[in-house]
Amino acid sequence: MKTKILFPMLLCILILGACQPAPTPTTPTAVPPVLTTEAPADETAEAITPSEDTTETPTELTPIPTQDLPAFEPVVALEQIASGLTAPVDLDAPDDNSGRLFVTDQAGMIFIIDENDQRLETPLLDVRDRMVSLNGNYDERGLLGLAIHPDFAQNGRLFVYYSAPLRQGGTSGFNHTSILSEFTISQSNPNIADPASERIILQIDQPQGNHNAGAIAFGPDGYLYIPLGDGGGGDDVGTGHAEDWYPVNAGGNGQDNQDNMHGSVLRIDIDNGDPYSVPADNPAISANFPEIWAFGFRNPYRMAFDMGGEHELFLGDAGQDLWEEVNIVRAGGNYGWNVREGAHCFSTADPANPNAISDCPTEDDNGNPLIDPILEFPNSRHPDGGLGATIIGGVVYRGTALPAWDGRYIFGQWSIGGGRPQGSFFAASRSEQEKWIFEPVEISSWEDSELGEFLLGFGQDQQGEVYALTSLSTGPSGNTGSVYRIIPPTE
Repeated sequence: MKTKILFPMLLCILILGACQPAPTPTTPTAVPPVLTTEAPADETAEAITPSEDTTETPTELTPIPTQDLPAFEPVVALEQIASGLTAPVDLDAPDDNSGRLFVTDQAGMIFIIDENDQRLETPLLDVRDRMVSLNGNYDERGLLGLAIHPDFAQNGRLFVYYSAPLRQGGTSGFNHTSILSEFTISQSNPNIADPASERIILQIDQPQGNHNAGAIAFGPDGYLYIPLGDGGGGDDVGTGHAEDWYPVNAGGNGQDNQDNMHGSVLRIDIDNGDPYSVPADNPAISANFPEIWAFGFRNPYRMAFDMGGEHELFLGDAGQDLWEEVNIVRAGGNYGWNVREGAHCFSTADPANPNAISDCPTEDDNGNPLIDPILEFPNSRHPDGGLGATIIGGVVYRGTALPAWDGRYIFGQWSIGGGRPQGSFFAASRSEQEKWIFEPVEISSWEDSELGEFLLGFGQDQQGEVYALTSLSTGPSGNTGSVYRIIPPTE
C-alpha cells in the first residue's frame, strides 16, 4: 500500500471532448477554489447577526458539554489497496459480513479484494469470451457495471452489464448489443461465480460504440435500475436515433420514449416475472417500454443511490462539448437531453457554440418540465474554458473516517486535458439555492501535487467509506489500474 497527496489540480485546462480521446490543447483557465453552478444575484451577502441577550447568566449554572464535528476541509489522503488492474470502473460490497469488495474491470473481469485488502488472483467472474473485442487505446464498451442482489448472502445472485457482439437477429448495421445478465455464486467456492449460470435478462442493440452507461444498481425499494445512454455518436442524431417532439434539433433518443429505450433509466423487478416484471408503480412514460422510469440522458456513465438520508439517486451525465452535469433522478423526470445540455440550450447544428440557441423549451410536449441538474461545470471544450473533459459520477459519503464529510457528494472528472492522466475530485454540498455548491479536493502528500491518473469511477463499502478507481491508460489496456481508499489526510 502507499499513500500519496494531491494539491489543487485545476490550474490548466486542455481540450478533451466528452467520450472521445485526445483532442487539441486549449488555453489554460484559472479555477476558483470554491465553485457554484449558479452565480448569485449579489456577491455581497448580508451578514446575519444574532440578537444580543443582556440577561445575566447565573453563576451556578454549568454549560452542558457538546461534541462538535470537526470543520469540513476539502482535503483527503489516498491509500492504495489494489493495483495491477486494467481499467477498474465499478466497486461494490456484498452485504454478507465478509468484508469483501468486488471490483469490476472494463476489460471483462470482476476481482475480489478480501477483508485484509488483498486482491485474490482468481477473478470472481470472467466474461471476456462473451464480449466484443475492445480498442485498447480508447473504448466505452466492455464490462461496465455490477449490481449485487440485496439478498446476496442467502441467494448468491449478482447482475452484470457488458458489451457483446451484435446478437443474432439484431438491427443490421448496429455496433453491438448491451447485455444485462444474472450469474450465481458457485456452491463449492464463495469467491467464484458459476460461469455456466448466466441468465440473460435484457438485450439492447446499440447503434454506435459509445454512450453505453452501465452503472446498474439496486434501489432501496429492491428493484434494479439500469441507466442507458442515447445510443452513441454525437448530437443524438443519425442512424438508430429516433425523431422526437423538438424539430429544431432533428430528433433524439433522449426525448423519444416510444421507438427504443435509449437515453433513459429503467426500473425492473428482478424477483418476479420471466425474466423480470415491471413494477406496478413505474411512471406511465412509454406505452411500448413501461420499464422506463426517467429519461432525457446522454451518457449516464456512473450513478449511485445514497446509502443514507432519503436514499436519492445521484447520476453523472457526460456532456458533449460544453457542459457536464449531475442530477438527482426521480420517477417520471425528464432531464432535458438533447433539447438542453446541462441547464443550457443545445444545438445539434452548432454544438460547440454556447450561443447557438438562446431560447429553447423548458418543458416537453406533454408539459413535463425539463429538469435542471443539481450541479454542472463547463467541459474542457467550452470556449471560455472548463474544469474537465468528462464528469465521473460519484457517491454520497456515509462513513465514519471523515465525519465532517457526511452527506457530501464526492464526484470527479476523467482528465482535464489531452491524452494525459489528470483526473480530479470534487466535494459538493446542498445549499439554500437549488444548485449545490462544490469545490476541488486536495489529496495530502501526493508526490507531484496532482492525481496524475485518469479517474474512472468511485465505489463504496458497507460502512459507507469511499474508494476511487483509476488508470494511467486512456483505454482498457495494460495493468496500471488502481483502487484507492479515501482516508483522512496525513498530518
